[in-house]
Amino acid sequence: MNFLRKILFPLAFFYWLITYIRNWLYDKNIFKANEFEIPIIAVGNLSVGGTGKTPQIEYLIRLLSGKYKVAVLSRGYKRTTEGFILADENATAVSIGDEPFQFYSKFPNIQVAVDANRKNGIEKLLQLPNKPDVILLDDAFQHRKVKAGLYILLTAYDDLFCDDYILPFGNLREPSSGKKRADMIIVTKCPKDLSELAQQKIREKLKVKQQVFFTTIQYDDFVFGNDEQLLVSEIQTESKVLVAGIAKPKLFFDFLKNEKNEILVFPDHHHFSQQDCEQILAKANGRKIITTEKDFVRLNGLLPTKQLFYLPIKSVFLKTNIDKTIQDYVGQSSGNS
Repeated sequence: MNFLRKILFPLAFFYWLITYIRNWLYDKNIFKANEFEIPIIAVGNLSVGGTGKTPQIEYLIRLLSGKYKVAVLSRGYKRTTEGFILADENATAVSIGDEPFQFYSKFPNIQVAVDANRKNGIEKLLQLPNKPDVILLDDAFQHRKVKAGLYILLTAYDDLFCDDYILPFGNLREPSSGKKRADMIIVTKCPKDLSELAQQKIREKLKVKQQVFFTTIQYDDFVFGNDEQLLVSEIQTESKVLVAGIAKPKLFFDFLKNEKNEILVFPDHHHFSQQDCEQILAKANGRKIITTEKDFVRLNGLLPTKQLFYLPIKSVFLKTNIDKTIQDYVGQSSGNS
């Protein structure tokens, strides 16, 4: 824990008090949450970033989009626009945010929208001629003006919310008591060989009554560019440049790096400038540039196509998954069961 955070420790109490009172007012229905008849699934966390929300949203898209008309609604973090926007052929990572643009580019059969006002965003989606059957709210655990029908709380294996503290002393957006609002909890980024005993110890440590699931990150066998794809096994030993502007890039770097690699780290959701690109190209010196899927949507078009590739990831459940719970909720809450 750095020195600055220790200095800010007294402020954590006031932040805790504000968030606690706000949640209490919603819990007691003094502040009213807006409810909708359509199935709404909110995915979020108690901490600031790095828990794997994007691959979890993509998991839900794959699970549901074969049977239902799915819409994803995000606030569009760091976008240059305001208000409600439904992604179309004019959308970019700058106009709607990198994660929504990734969803839009990857899943053409779903609707992707952004609006900081989730109530307004849901109402706009429901006014569409081809309105969705189910809405996935991205990063909306603290957005209490809308009451979702199902809340999925994520926490990373190496950074459990029970081991953290409230901002600005720690990384929690709200007190860990917020876990009570979750319908299910997913521990993400687990080792692939996490034992049943280790899983049970985590359940006990979290001190929750809800069902707890465990996922791991599965990397693709290929890296992809605009014009070609290459086997990961072939490029892993090559001399290359690895670039990441995500909250916690360690797993990405550990999977691909070798002693001949250059590594460049940028802030989460970083908008790459011309100077950044010049730095990346200078480091690469003609070599391949491998980045994350989220960074690729921001770097694509700024760096030479022949050099730039991304490595996709998926969220994979260890043993027990959430499929039946999700499908039962959506089926029972819609007219499409």
